[in-house]
Amino acid sequence: MLFKKQENQEPKKANPVVGLLLFLISLILVVLTVPLGFIYGVCYKIFTKGLTGLGEYTLKIAVSIDQLGNVIMQHLLNHLWIRNGGYKFGNRDETISSALGRNKVLGTLTGFGKFIDRMLDILDPNHSLNSIDYYIEPTEDIIDKVAWILIENKRILCVRSKDKELFYLPGGKRESGETDKQTLLREIQEELSVALDPQSLIFVKVFEAPADGQSPGVIVRMHCYKADYSGELQPDEEIAEMKWLSYEQRHHVSVAGQLIFDYYKALGEI
Repeated sequence: MLFKKQENQEPKKANPVVGLLLFLISLILVVLTVPLGFIYGVCYKIFTKGLTGLGEYTLKIAVSIDQLGNVIMQHLLNHLWIRNGGYKFGNRDETISSALGRNKVLGTLTGFGKFIDRMLDILDPNHSLNSIDYYIEPTEDIIDKVAWILIENKRILCVRSKDKELFYLPGGKRESGETDKQTLLREIQEELSVALDPQSLIFVKVFEAPADGQSPGVIVRMHCYKADYSGELQPDEEIAEMKWLSYEQRHHVSVAGQLIFDYYKALGEI
């Protein structure tokens, strides 16, 4: 699939009347310009890159149609393919396959949804899982966070907020316009009073899981990093407890955090 190299931003809310007018204008543009643009695009790609260029061009079109279908058919797909509490179709920045893959991971596909997923797997093994897009814009159904992974003596550093029972990995949400690096440096300084070394920052993986304390179908997406630090680890006032947890203590951590424990257990690091 195609990954968009961009920072996540909250979707802008549009006036319904403006939305309707833009929809009508877009229909006119589609009818007048798409056929000509498609024919020219096919000829241009074949002339410049041959069949390889044609394949790249048609793949981009296929992804765009898939995203359009995810919006147009969202209500029907939400009714037929997922159970109550599933991750909703309809994100304008996401393909149908990506949303299908998220529900497969969450175990919220209906029998019909599982059937569709199996048919896609016949054509392309693990199609929906490989199509999950971790770079789509956040919505009310996706809580986007950045987290710091620190491992010592086969234990992972975790913290607990004063109003929470479960521990989580240090980090938090982006503020407007922030990059992952800026968010992580700020959050760790605020939570643990230490300074991360930006030059040592290493991206690990994106983990997704049902969000704790949220409505069914809401997921948390954590972009996880490792990094060196300077200073003495000291919890901020908002942090009720800081603790080094072993794999056997993973049940004290949020669902997303448990995935990280499983990941490093498989690597033999904890």
